[in-house]
Amino acid sequence: MNTVALAVTDGMLHFELSLACEVFGDTPWYDLAVCGPDAVRAGRFLVRPDHPLDHLPRAHTVIVPGWADIDVDPPADLVDAVRAAHDAGARVASLCTGAFVLAAAGLLDGRRATTHWAHTRALAARHPRVRVDPDVLFVDNGSVLTSAGKAAAMDLCLHLVRLDQGSSAANTIARRLVVPPHRDGGQAQFVTTPVPAPGNHPLADLLPWALARLDRPLSVADMARQARMSSRNLGRHFRSVTGTTPLQWLLTQRIRRAQELLETTDETIETIAVTTGMGTATTLRRHFNRTVGVPPDAYRRTFRQVSEA
Repeated sequence: MNTVALAVTDGMLHFELSLACEVFGDTPWYDLAVCGPDAVRAGRFLVRPDHPLDHLPRAHTVIVPGWADIDVDPPADLVDAVRAAHDAGARVASLCTGAFVLAAAGLLDGRRATTHWAHTRALAARHPRVRVDPDVLFVDNGSVLTSAGKAAAMDLCLHLVRLDQGSSAANTIARRLVVPPHRDGGQAQFVTTPVPAPGNHPLADLLPWALARLDRPLSVADMARQARMSSRNLGRHFRSVTGTTPLQWLLTQRIRRAQELLETTDETIETIAVTTGMGTATTLRRHFNRTVGVPPDAYRRTFRQVSEA
């Protein structure tokens, strides 16, 4: 029987903690140990661990749930215990912002990793040696794994079960929890880059103007002319405000609009391609699949299944 240890301390997110307990705590395949101080506050809940943190190196797998306050360094005893477990040969996985703990322990240096899309920039800024990928559900580096937020944490936990016990065991747990049995880690998080909030920045008028014209061909020159600035200045301001280039931002917004239409309407792929400025269904499928990680038809089926559940 594999031993799975949850590394917990004050400030853990109760959703990810509970999720891991559901997957690994009620099966014939795992012995679950909750490791931490005498009492741990997770959201509104008080958790009493079974073992201290120095028990982590005895586990086959160590899971670090989401860490609530990413603006402060995680506790040194937690970081040290997670590092010691990895050094002892344990497989270490983080759920959501638990990646900040793994990064603080140096386990993500030089490795590709992910976390909740809203915190990927913060992870990259604080730990520049980590190759942060904001566009995937989870990353499996063998002995070190990271997941995006919330539902993606479930995907990673089921992935671990599938690796250890096979698809049948993972499917059994998924049926019990009434969740999809498998979503590939490379599938994109179903969230696109948000539009910056209205405010006093050089693109405050341009962005709504462009969003209202997604069905039309727009070039960098068109947007620069509307903003009354040079194309070079436009590019610089886009990098500052949105973190990307004008054309990449425009493509992201077209994909985002396509997602909305796929989720909420019965319009054909051809019609959605025209509405979003993609022109043809072939172009929409190519960009959508590359950006989101699944074809438009599969994306629509996923959200229809959710709405019918």
